[in-house]
Amino acid sequence: MASHSFPRFLAFACLMPLAAVGQTSLPGVTVTAPYTRTHGGYLISGNFRVDPRMPTVVFPAKALVKDDILSVQPVHLNDDEYLVLQECATADCRTAHVVRVWNADGAVGPIRHSESRVWIRHENKYFIWMQRMPVIQGGCMGCASHFVAFKPFSPPMTLVPVGLEVANNRTTLDSTPPQAVPVVKEVHEGATFVVRFKGGSAVRIKRMHAAN
Repeated sequence: MASHSFPRFLAFACLMPLAAVGQTSLPGVTVTAPYTRTHGGYLISGNFRVDPRMPTVVFPAKALVKDDILSVQPVHLNDDEYLVLQECATADCRTAHVVRVWNADGAVGPIRHSESRVWIRHENKYFIWMQRMPVIQGGCMGCASHFVAFKPFSPPMTLVPVGLEVANNRTTLDSTPPQAVPVVKEVHEGATFVVRFKGGSAVRIKRMHAAN
């Protein structure tokens, strides 16, 4: 699929844009699907998919809803890989919001509870993908070992780093454009969706919602 058609595809699947966050009453969605089980008072589902037309994107087969808990567990990430959770920020999804990023050191930024769990505050179209960027070079006092700050809003499938690390690696970034990494294998292990990206990195994904 041509890259310019991706926003239209996301817009078709998007149930509610970020602008509707203020709405407190959301339509009820029954969280039942294949690969679903009940455990500890939660319905747990691995009903995610990778569309063959967009082999770099993992998304829920049914949109995430308010008070879902999304579990994203990278099994391994290489030093040049950044796993990204974005959500549509406009109705046509031409702009997306970065919800969380993981690098080889774990989740980036302040995390209140679990690095692997994201509390979904509003129904929306969320999607998971991986981007490769150059490995950070040394010689920068105060720089982290990976990119750790990003623009909060950008086009979908775009992660834009900012900060000292960018300034110290500008030449490398300009000469090596970021790349989205395709999924090469997907499998359901019970209520967990497991994807393996080109290069070997794997991620375990599931959604949870209170059973009552």
